[in-house]
Amino acid sequence: MAFQFIHMEAFSRKGDGKGRSTSFVMAEARRDPVASVHVANPSPPIVVYGSTINEVETMHHAAAAVATTAVQGGKPRKLRQDHKTLHTVIASHPFTMEEVRADPAKLREAEEWERRTIAWLRSQYGADLKSVVRHEDESHFHVHAYIVPTDDPEMRALRHHPGVVAKRALMAAGPAEGDDIKVLSKRADAAYKSAMRSWQDSYHDAVGVPCGLARLGPQRRRLTRGQWQAEQVQARALRTTIDRAREVKARGEAMIATTKEDIARIAVEAAAVQAEAARQLASARAATEAAKAAQDKAVAEQRKARSMMSRVREEAARVREATVRLQRLPGALRSLWDGFRQSRVQDRIRQSVESEVDALRRTAADAADRASTADAGRREAEARAKNLRASLTETGRELTAARQELAALRPESAPSAPASTFGRV
Repeated sequence: MAFQFIHMEAFSRKGDGKGRSTSFVMAEARRDPVASVHVANPSPPIVVYGSTINEVETMHHAAAAVATTAVQGGKPRKLRQDHKTLHTVIASHPFTMEEVRADPAKLREAEEWERRTIAWLRSQYGADLKSVVRHEDESHFHVHAYIVPTDDPEMRALRHHPGVVAKRALMAAGPAEGDDIKVLSKRADAAYKSAMRSWQDSYHDAVGVPCGLARLGPQRRRLTRGQWQAEQVQARALRTTIDRAREVKARGEAMIATTKEDIARIAVEAAAVQAEAARQLASARAATEAAKAAQDKAVAEQRKARSMMSRVREEAARVREATVRLQRLPGALRSLWDGFRQSRVQDRIRQSVESEVDALRRTAADAADRASTADAGRREAEARAKNLRASLTETGRELTAARQELAALRPESAPSAPASTFGRV
């Protein structure tokens, strides 16, 4: 177990006493040959957050070219070349690159440390954090962060340096009553150190503790080997506790997520059930309305059927009456037909009898005529003489014979003729 390492530094375009300007820092980050003589086998950096080094350099130079600073009693002027416009942070993990490459477990630890470091840097610098790169061509697993204050018209990189900010604030406030400049300077230095310790503590709380790193090394605190080993044991125990707490938290969050998913699923299912119930209710209502309509229609049809049945019964009664009348009609028709036939027979008989009667009438008329002639002859004969008696006797016999013949020819002597017919003659 080892301790954390994190360091910050600001640079200007002019450079410091070692010649490290913003351009040199960018070249060293890119692994340009002129700026990477300290690396045995340089390799390009790996961008783990934000922009590439070239993009950061272009962004920095463009912002610095238009940035101005306010001068007391005068107009704003361009930035001085020694104005700090680039802020950098370097953080290193205790594992060497050989350890990380050889041991997957250590690689996972280093990657977890890197993720936490990036998250902490973002919380510290916000949008001014332009890029984080990893160099794998040096001894230890480490990252470089590049902070460019492009939103600040004066590009004050030192505003991200907590020690400088605290010291400048104290110096600007001036010495307290009874203090001189020397005392103020000491107090400002103390404020600087306190701010930097707070910055280191912040990183340790966010990254060092979860990753099992000690806050300080043994030499800085003049610890004995036993004390340092005891602190390492304590750091490992703290990390184990934190890991367990993280696992418990993860399990709790998983359970919460599962519960939320279950609740969401139950809510969805409940909504589906409610929707289905609403649909079923709507269907039931529709079916009920349809049943009512069908019932009303059936009642109307039943009433119509009853009316039709009543009319059918009336019609059936009329049909029965007509049937009875029709049943009686054949007899009447037959009687009529028989009467018609009898009338025709009677007509035929009447015609025949009338002809015979006419003949008899003619015969009778002839007989009457002859009788009258005979009577006249008789009277003439009686007047003449009795001589003619013989003739009259003969004539009488003839008259008798004629009467007998007439009697034989009368209708009463016809056997087939009805009595009524002859009665009308």
